[in-house]
Amino acid sequence: MSQSIIIGLILLGIALLAIEIFVIPGFGVSGILGIAALISGIFLVTDSLLEGLIFTAGALIVLGIIIYLSLKSPRTQRLWKKFSLSTRQTSKEGYVAPKPQYEMYLGQIGIALTQLRPAGTGDFNGVKLDVVTEGGFIGLGTTIKIIGVEGSRIIVREERL
Repeated sequence: MSQSIIIGLILLGIALLAIEIFVIPGFGVSGILGIAALISGIFLVTDSLLEGLIFTAGALIVLGIIIYLSLKSPRTQRLWKKFSLSTRQTSKEGYVAPKPQYEMYLGQIGIALTQLRPAGTGDFNGVKLDVVTEGGFIGLGTTIKIIGVEGSRIIVREERL
């Protein structure tokens, strides 16, 4: 096969991966096509399938080592920090998540505001709570009773009057 086609495939693969990383968020068509073009270019350079697999594995190992060393190098740590979120919400700065005390609702009777299949919303004396059934379906407007609380998980059952 012509060397220009092989070089073109490899350059196309690199370009498509660069577009995927820097332009198009996520992992989509350009990323898959870029990987396919790179692997095709590598396999076309080699004489046999085994040699292609060895070159591909070697390239992945070398890439992994380069990324690992760049994460440890002080020069490139600034670059990697641009890709990661460095702000933290600590309790010293006043960021404290409330600890809900749902045990006080245990035994209360309310109405299902949505269909519970098995999760949904219930109204208990004007307080809307996210609830989950024991596994069954409960229809909209059905009377429900809180039978258990496990952390922030409120378990309800249909209340038959």
